[in-house]
Amino acid sequence: MIKETEIVCSPEQHEDITALKSIAATALKVPAKEVTDIKILKRSIDARGRKVVYRMQVQVFMGEQKAPDVFAVNYPDVKSAKPVIIVGAGPAGLFAALQCIEMGLRPVVLERGKDVKQRRRDLANINKQGLVNPESNYCFGEGGAGTYSDGKLYTRSTKRGDVNGVLKTFVAHGASEDILVDARPHIGTNKLPHIITAMRESIQNAGGEVRFDAKVTELIVSFDCIRGVKLSSGDEINADAVILATGHSARDIFEMLRRQDILMEAKPFALGVRIEHPQEIIDRAQYHCDVRGDYLPPSYYSLVEQVDGRGVFSFCMCPGGIIAPCATEPGEIVVNGWSPSKRNNPYANSGTVVQINLEDVAGDNADPFKMLNFQHEVEVAAFSAGGGSLVAPAQRMIDFVEGRLSKDLPKNSYLPGTKSVQLKEVLPAKVHDRLRNALPVFGKKMKGYYTNDAILVGVESRTSSPIKIPRDKETLQHPQIKGLFPCGEGAGYAGGIISAAIDGINCAIAAGKVV
Repeated sequence: MIKETEIVCSPEQHEDITALKSIAATALKVPAKEVTDIKILKRSIDARGRKVVYRMQVQVFMGEQKAPDVFAVNYPDVKSAKPVIIVGAGPAGLFAALQCIEMGLRPVVLERGKDVKQRRRDLANINKQGLVNPESNYCFGEGGAGTYSDGKLYTRSTKRGDVNGVLKTFVAHGASEDILVDARPHIGTNKLPHIITAMRESIQNAGGEVRFDAKVTELIVSFDCIRGVKLSSGDEINADAVILATGHSARDIFEMLRRQDILMEAKPFALGVRIEHPQEIIDRAQYHCDVRGDYLPPSYYSLVEQVDGRGVFSFCMCPGGIIAPCATEPGEIVVNGWSPSKRNNPYANSGTVVQINLEDVAGDNADPFKMLNFQHEVEVAAFSAGGGSLVAPAQRMIDFVEGRLSKDLPKNSYLPGTKSVQLKEVLPAKVHDRLRNALPVFGKKMKGYYTNDAILVGVESRTSSPIKIPRDKETLQHPQIKGLFPCGEGAGYAGGIISAAIDGINCAIAAGKVV
């Protein structure tokens, strides 16, 4: 017999299967000896009370054992099938490719950067020498920005598609089954490269193609229909469908579309800083304890406040994380955050950003590059303030709010280094002022948050694409060009790994209708 129930347990009991069986038996009002096994379906930490507990939805097995879950996927052979070109090997591109294979189409994935193994060398050069390779960095390369910047899988995009199906695909390629049950699933930057490699191998083993160092420089269009793409190498690849899944930082793709007079629109985005605290401060505030116990993971937070008609909010919070340099070309500073799977770094960081609407930026709203140019100007100002070599401008939190240059800066996780700067010299005035007003309010919401032990590192600017590539709501095709499918974060239709993956799947399904 199998029954479902909700149970509540302490962090210590969560690690004790015997204790969980006893709690489940009590919940079902059956003798404990009748409970033979338990399967966790959903799990979350509830820290609202004085005592932190786990809340779990479980299957309770009585008189039988749970069967092992099977996640292996058997893809058909598509090496002789019709091709679909997919530009970009991030989550949108990879999941689009796997969906194409399931439909009997042959994906041709074109990635401007390198595979995950080769990409590591370029990331080392960024962190140790401050040298940015415009084709291979934290944003460009196999797996996209998510591969080396965390792998958080939390999403609210359940209405767009099958979130659980995406998670199961990750598990089939090596992710922990924990991501299927955790309220805020997370893979970890140390594990993602192996998973991404396995996904690429699935594509290739099924007869699909994945090319690296394959930068698209032109769309081949004839009579308003897509016919293929041209590469920087001079090669041409032909297909009747192109899924454009290039990510939010591929500015050269936007330039390519402008050269070809293909419609784009300026899009709102958010901009601010990355704020880092010692993890112990966040743990004390969220878990109501002096020291986090061994049975609890590092804690996270989510903060939001309206200031002068604009949202100020935490973004991409990384418990036990590291601040990473995510510029995609020399002469700019861009920061992001990531965590290893164990989240065991001594710091916690989060993007803390202000919503920027079109009316907040001077210029013609009809100019699709209006917001991108604004974004780039701030990134260049941050680089100049840091003094070069990807040294980032930074300031202690209370010093920032009270307008003082920090005499020194706390130890932090940003490897290229930080320089004490008045961040008002870097941030746009409306962003700076709204952050100054919001941070003390955040401190009232979360004890210990507002402290000079926290450091603000500039700038967090790649929260989403500042350009949108329009598409028809029904066909998902660009309104000017049949067979062109703008996709994922770079086109303005996703905001993270899961939503990008779902959009990739949806675009592949749409592409299957035109090839």
